[in-house]
Amino acid sequence: MGLIHIDLFTTLDGVAQAPGGPEEDAEGGFAFGGWQAPLFDEAVGEQVDAGMAGMDALLLGRRTYDIFAAYWPHEDGDIARLFNRLPKYVASRQAPTLEWADSTLLGPDVVAAVRELRERHANIHVIGSLDFVQTLFAERLFDRLTLWVYPILLGTGKKVFADGVVPTNLRLIEPVVASPKGAVLQRYALADGTPGVGDMTAVDQEG
Repeated sequence: MGLIHIDLFTTLDGVAQAPGGPEEDAEGGFAFGGWQAPLFDEAVGEQVDAGMAGMDALLLGRRTYDIFAAYWPHEDGDIARLFNRLPKYVASRQAPTLEWADSTLLGPDVVAAVRELRERHANIHVIGSLDFVQTLFAERLFDRLTLWVYPILLGTGKKVFADGVVPTNLRLIEPVVASPKGAVLQRYALADGTPGVGDMTAVDQEG
């Protein structure tokens, strides 16, 4: 069974709206589009490239798909060539025309469709797609979560965990990486069970 990877860029206060550019997503009057750009450095770029190793499908929400489809077909370079040749799957409540090569609209039962994709691909990556990601979180329908956390606070904007999540255990699967400009990479795997509880008073007494 293949793995579903969720790849997100977020501020320290959890805002993940429009990291890439001013026109990416101004919904709600968001005024900080492109907040990632001043903090992007070579170390981030290298880790982003490494994280794409083995990717064999893209799974995107409609808004992110439209942004990607307007940009990547006109670009060159390793990421552009990868994205342009991969199959793209799109989750949307509408019936949009998908003009980017090898793009397929998922059916109305998105959860079932995503589970079926696991049988067809080894490493499916969801990039951005904040609205769609909320469904994946709610259904525990992911295997890896990659979070780039940037050292800024915006106070407003769409959040990574905007709709809340079911109680979930995660396991850090590699050492945390910090870039020279302060971005911190955390890669997690979905773990079994639900978060446990304890008594810190007992821990203090044991210490």
